[in-house]
Formats: sequence, structure tokens, C-alpha cells
Amino acid sequence: MRSGAGDEGVRVVLVSRTGCHLCDEGREVVRAVAGRTGTAWAEVDVDGDPELLRRFSDRVPVVLVDGAERDFGRLDAGRLERALAGRRWWRRGR
Repeated sequence: MRSGAGDEGVRVVLVSRTGCHLCDEGREVVRAVAGRTGTAWAEVDVDGDPELLRRFSDRVPVVLVDGAERDFGRLDAGRLERALAGRRWWRRGR
């Protein structure tokens, strides 16, 4: 799912930039992992947000999971899957 960053239920945010070949590759990684796990995700353009530009300009793509930075540059599907698997432990059968 690709949607707006402010959407409810979005766990993964891909911070990217137009014309970035690593961002294109990273988008496919996020799309595949999100599809397998049923995880909602969004993509935001680093150049459209001054705060994101300040934080991540030279490191895109960056993946945020539940607001925390989990990976950047050449994105790794296994790392993203592990980050998603470790989510919200306090909600499981407590």
C-alpha cells in the first residue's frame, strides 16, 4: 500500500527523493516486505519537508518503522522484516 504519510495505521515510512536510483530500489524492497506482511506504508519526498531534508538529505532512502529510523541507503528486506516482527510486543496477549 502506498499512501500519505499522515494516514492512520501507517507503520512504515519511506523517505525518498525523485531521481534517486537507491530510492527506486528501496521502494521495491518496502513494497515487497509490506505486501508479504500486510503492513501499511507511505512514501514522503525528503525535498518537500524542511525537517526531513535537514535530517536525511544525504542519506536517502531512509526507512522509518513506527517513527524510528531502521535502515538507509541500500535497504535490506531482512532488516525491515525483523523491525516489523519486533513491533508492539505489549499488545500481544497481554
